[in-house]
Amino acid sequence: MIDTEDKARAYVANLCDESAMERLERLVLALVEENERQNLVARNSLATVWQRHIADSAQLLDHFDQSERPWLDLGSGAGFPGLVVAAMRPELPVILVESRRRRIEWLEHCIALLGLRQCRVEGRRLELVDGFPAGVISARAFAPLDRLLRLSARFSTSDTQWLLPKGRSAAQEVQGLAESRRAMFHVEHSLTDPEAGIVIGRGQWKGTA
Repeated sequence: MIDTEDKARAYVANLCDESAMERLERLVLALVEENERQNLVARNSLATVWQRHIADSAQLLDHFDQSERPWLDLGSGAGFPGLVVAAMRPELPVILVESRRRRIEWLEHCIALLGLRQCRVEGRRLELVDGFPAGVISARAFAPLDRLLRLSARFSTSDTQWLLPKGRSAAQEVQGLAESRRAMFHVEHSLTDPEAGIVIGRGQWKGTA
């Protein structure tokens, strides 16, 4: 279990190189500064920012099967998990979907600050983004699982990975899907919160939940 900032840093460092760690350090500094101007994350979470936000996002890479197709991050907000993934894997195409103007400006600022040439922002509601085949679909605190799946179905293929941190509701949300659909997903325990889970799946979502 990752329960200290030192453990969080060590865990993340084991998943990436020194250049990526430098980018993440710059991201953390920028986040702390920007959080004074807009409420990107809960203020009290900054004391454990590596555990709560960086390692929490980075752990998705433990479940990632390399794909040449883009990583699609829904409702990116402050940049978790998508911006962290882009900073750790700069060669990977990452698309951040965010509709709030100030969050869009923040994400675009970070992309420039960190030199992430393969990362870009789709600054509009997901419903307005043109469909394309995604290698990965991720989201943290975006929408309930059934609605998330319906909204993002057109981006999924038979090879698409779903990596969805869902907190303490993970197992309950999977159980809430139609019985014929539940087998597509399973829940892994989060490494940063013993009571939280990550919904993981693979395949194309069709129809309604």
